[in-house]
Amino acid sequence: MNEYQRVAFYTLGCKLNFSETSTISRLFEDGGFAKVDFEEHPDVFVINTCSVTENADKKCKQLVKRAKKISPESMVIILGCYAQLKPEEIAQMPGVDLVLGANEKFNVLEHLELKRAQNLSIDPEQLVAEKATVVHDNIKHTHDFIPSHSYGDRTRSFLKVQDGCDYFCTFCTIPLARGKSRNASIAQTVIEAKKIAATEVKEVVLTGVNIGDFGQGGEENFFELTKALDKIEGIDRFRISSIEPNLLSNEIIDFCLTSATRFAPHFHIPLQSGSDEILEKMRRKYRSELFANRIAQIKAINPDACIGVDVIVGFPGETDENFLETMHFLKDLNISYLHVFTYSERANTGAPKLGTKVPMEVRRERSKQLHLLSDRKKQAFYQTQIGKTKKVLFEQEENEGFLYGFTENYVKVKTPFAAELVNQIVDIQITEIDRDGLAKCLILANFAEI
Repeated sequence: MNEYQRVAFYTLGCKLNFSETSTISRLFEDGGFAKVDFEEHPDVFVINTCSVTENADKKCKQLVKRAKKISPESMVIILGCYAQLKPEEIAQMPGVDLVLGANEKFNVLEHLELKRAQNLSIDPEQLVAEKATVVHDNIKHTHDFIPSHSYGDRTRSFLKVQDGCDYFCTFCTIPLARGKSRNASIAQTVIEAKKIAATEVKEVVLTGVNIGDFGQGGEENFFELTKALDKIEGIDRFRISSIEPNLLSNEIIDFCLTSATRFAPHFHIPLQSGSDEILEKMRRKYRSELFANRIAQIKAINPDACIGVDVIVGFPGETDENFLETMHFLKDLNISYLHVFTYSERANTGAPKLGTKVPMEVRRERSKQLHLLSDRKKQAFYQTQIGKTKKVLFEQEENEGFLYGFTENYVKVKTPFAAELVNQIVDIQITEIDRDGLAKCLILANFAEI
């Protein structure tokens, strides 16, 4: 029997991290551990970190303190992007026992057993002062692709189809944390997807660092992957988590919106700035004209398609004129919502050298303006959906007497709770948008039919 039988997980960051945490948690369960919540006094804490922003770093430190307060005798393991980028910094945190780099996170059970054996050989009085064990290698040595998918939410699963990135945008640490772009073959990816199809999961979200780069220009590519996945029986709906505009080809757009039977009419496309001057400094591989063309192409085929956009405010050297250029560009785009990120200085990136530092209060004000614009865009998009018939996948949790779900084009819908609707895809008609900005609906399917 393991000395440490109860394990808890906490994931910071993106959908890719969630898919990997879920895979790692299954390794623990296969190894005889009981998965418990963070507050249930586990013997082992595994924190999967992000390092996109400074706040993610701070959150990691807070979680370590919280873990040790909950279970003072527990073992705390840190892995993920922050662990790859700053392992020695993490090792200095009081309470951390084990830090695993990118090459070792899926070998966590082996390192846990080695660390436990090491602790048994140390005098208990010295154990408190023992420094964390760091298992870390240069990211250049990270070449393997480890398939992952999340499981535990009956409704949807995040399927990792790609990892790493070759782009080296000047604001981003991801290539340093995850290595070069890589993936499994289409055949291997289909096998992983079929594992999900054998469960009660209805929706699969394709995730990765740069999923449009699937195949890295070889014989296989992301378009061929979408066609292969679309043929899998047992999965009702696929979503593309995020795809670079220069990699979102017309054939991908056409297939997902006209030919596919399972791909949702929902695209999330990183813009980052509406100023070509800033895009060039960011080392992005497109300019605003190409981005606008992608949006126009999608909407020409399906006006109801949902389009989300990532934007960064406060990039070094971003002037008031640059920001206004972004604001005007976004106002004119037929998009549905924004994800707004406030620029955060990251070590070993080129951005801080490219322009004058934007004061934090200016960054916050620009972020506020874009959040307001996002609210207006989302409200306008939702209004266009009133009276239309859509298919909603209802979530499993009841919230104050209501059940929530998303249409294929990512409109969030609410309806009075009915157990028969949980984890079902149901035909509905959107009737109104309530004060909370959510869509109310009329259920068109008969419960007996569900």
